[in-house]
Amino acid sequence: TSPFTFRKLAGCTLFITGASRGIGKAIALKAAKDGANIVIAAKTAEPHPTLPGTIYTAAEEIEAAGGKALPCIVNVREEQQIINAVEKAVKTFGGIDILVNNASAISLTGTLETATKKVNLMMDVNVRGTYLTSKACLPHLRKSKNPHILNLSPPMNLNPMWFKNHCAYTISKYGMSMCVLGMAEEFRGEVAVNALWPKTAIHTAAMDMLGGAGIEKQCRKTDILADAAYCILTKPKTFTGNFIIDEVLLREEGVKDFDVYAIAPGHPLMPDFFLDKKKLSGSQQEGADGAKVKTESAAAEPSGPVAETFRVIQGAVTEEYVRSTQGVFQFELSGDGGGTWYIDLKTKGGSAGFGKPPVTADVVMSMSSADFVKMFTGKLKPTLAFMSGKLRIKGNMALAIKLEKMLSQLNSKL
Repeated sequence: TSPFTFRKLAGCTLFITGASRGIGKAIALKAAKDGANIVIAAKTAEPHPTLPGTIYTAAEEIEAAGGKALPCIVNVREEQQIINAVEKAVKTFGGIDILVNNASAISLTGTLETATKKVNLMMDVNVRGTYLTSKACLPHLRKSKNPHILNLSPPMNLNPMWFKNHCAYTISKYGMSMCVLGMAEEFRGEVAVNALWPKTAIHTAAMDMLGGAGIEKQCRKTDILADAAYCILTKPKTFTGNFIIDEVLLREEGVKDFDVYAIAPGHPLMPDFFLDKKKLSGSQQEGADGAKVKTESAAAEPSGPVAETFRVIQGAVTEEYVRSTQGVFQFELSGDGGGTWYIDLKTKGGSAGFGKPPVTADVVMSMSSADFVKMFTGKLKPTLAFMSGKLRIKGNMALAIKLEKMLSQLNSKL
């Protein structure tokens, strides 16, 4: 990259659990190239007999890559160690902008074969550790300009096949994903909270232990997750509540060559856990209460005319529109590509997309997705749609009329 490339994470402070090796270290090194500050919160201080790297060797690599490193001995099972590291991070770097919950324990064993201490380890590290680290970082994240929490956890797929062979492990990883589901909603508008998961197996020391010799040929390098994480962490905080698959997101971002990520290019890759083949297209699942649950990513928003229309709107939003409109519009659309969508013409810069708006909507419009597309392409006048009952409007009618003016200017682009 040219030296003039804008370094998006320059000066940002990332608190990464389990960053002494593997995926955590790869994410750290990618951010370090921008000149980020990295808090290496991991428990390996002395060299491990079989695993590579310590918090100190990782710190050397991070500094060599252009970042600043703060190695902290943290076992996420010990709340006081988390709190101490967070305090040290804030004292050293002045705050925390990003938390990556990467530390994880795994035991792919059946219910009767999983020793209680292994169950405790997975629940303590994966669920409780993620929860407590998030809790300790959140007061500082809320003060950041563009705060993010990223959990390395899967989309919640309730197919029993993912439970039957390793029930405890699955429960613990879905616990991390439930933290995303809950905290994204709890801190919406303040802190982005997302999950990232690989489409294929990733070559790490853990994978070598699980799969044995030769397994690496079926894996990708940790770089793919580092690149995907970088894409997420440089998005605005309105990008939240997503369960992102690395390859799905990177394809959306325009990456075409995935051989660069393969350990053995051309060799068949092993799919990762929790992903059914049919889900990888980025479908949505219904939640238990009938609510839509995003299972892949905002990279996997509904596709089709509605999504396309919002992509154009997002591209057309200008500071001028935001200044002159000062309103947030929420659309409840029925039919194909339906669900909740929004246009925010109030917050600095403005935004548009799938899901609830980052702040409370001034106007809520309900209509069919087919009529919505007609309205935004000039084939259906909003006033006519409203009078004929095709469009229901709740909230500020004056703003609804302002939107009509904007539509007439946008029509040429749609």
